[in-house]
Amino acid sequence: MSRFLRGVCGLGARELRRNVLGFSSAPGSGRRAAGAAVLVAALAGLGWARRAEMELRKPEAENEEEEGEGGLSEFMAPPVSGLRELRARRGEMRARMELLIMETQSRVCRALAHLDRGAAFTVDRWERKEGGGGISCVLQDGEIFEKAGVNVSVVFGHLSEEAAQQMRSRGKSLKAKNGKLPFCAMGVSSVIHPKNPYVPTIHFNYRYFEIEEADGTKQWWFGGGTDLTPTYLNKEDAVHFHKTLKEACDKHNPDLYPKFKKWCDDYFYIKHRGERRGIGGIFFDDLDSPSKEEVFQFVESCAKAIVPCYIPIVKKHCHDTFTPEEKLWQQIRRGRYVEFNLVYDRGTKFGLATPGSRIESILMSLPLTARWEYMHSPPENSREAEILEVLRHPKDWAH
Repeated sequence: MSRFLRGVCGLGARELRRNVLGFSSAPGSGRRAAGAAVLVAALAGLGWARRAEMELRKPEAENEEEEGEGGLSEFMAPPVSGLRELRARRGEMRARMELLIMETQSRVCRALAHLDRGAAFTVDRWERKEGGGGISCVLQDGEIFEKAGVNVSVVFGHLSEEAAQQMRSRGKSLKAKNGKLPFCAMGVSSVIHPKNPYVPTIHFNYRYFEIEEADGTKQWWFGGGTDLTPTYLNKEDAVHFHKTLKEACDKHNPDLYPKFKKWCDDYFYIKHRGERRGIGGIFFDDLDSPSKEEVFQFVESCAKAIVPCYIPIVKKHCHDTFTPEEKLWQQIRRGRYVEFNLVYDRGTKFGLATPGSRIESILMSLPLTARWEYMHSPPENSREAEILEVLRHPKDWAH
């Protein structure tokens, strides 16, 4: 790699903007603009092209406001609704939630990128013709992570009948006007699949829904959770993960963690296998009490717990040695992960049932590699059998 490219790779987002965007405004801007184009081309081979192009295309007016707290420099890409609009509506829950999911995406991506220098995030900002859009950040084939995706979506329009039926099946009383239900849904979702079988997979999702009924009244609710899927059981890691989530819940109500921990164990159950997808965490949905503000603050605490509950585990195990047999077991367990996501996961079903959904982003949760072996069964008293026992009979890790 040339000295030029090594220098580029060392630049953070803010420095990249200063070094590239500065080309068009200083004396000799023609030569520097040409240099900017060369920079984009150079970055393309490193998986940075889309991000670099995005930086070059930002209007200077937007860049002038990016340095402050909560500005564009804090995000992976400009928000779907636009930063000015969000700031103008900062008292509204929809704006506050969009800012929270943007901040969460950035915080997690930066933490992962700091650990894995073997690949860079591709930042893909997309639009949905029916209304809204999203930002998909995906890192593939790194040194530590096989595939790490962190998505933000902010979509609105009218619910499809299939999506409305799915919500009614959960007890929602939705009264449509002329067969239409205006809605807004936004969230941040992520699945991180490491290469090393001793580093667990993590999944998190935090979301907000608003639906307007025929008489103009609005229903709202939050949902989400964070859960861990190890290939091999490490009790110390399990305790750390669950205690970190419990601390986030306990700030609001000590009853939340046990309730949402059980909900998580029940939700991520692969019925046809008779086992859970992982060792759980927390999960909740349709949360609309005690108040919108209190639920938002709870979701914010959970989102801020993602990095501290997971990154220390990655650092601890990312350089552990492993055998081909242990890698094979990881691939078999990933097959179970795929089965749950495609057969049972509520978010996947909602996404696939929503017109104009971005299929690549919905299926981002699937690993690059997985394996199905006919009638595979691990030996008794093996480490593989140990994790299966926990998946079939969940444990209390936080007490």
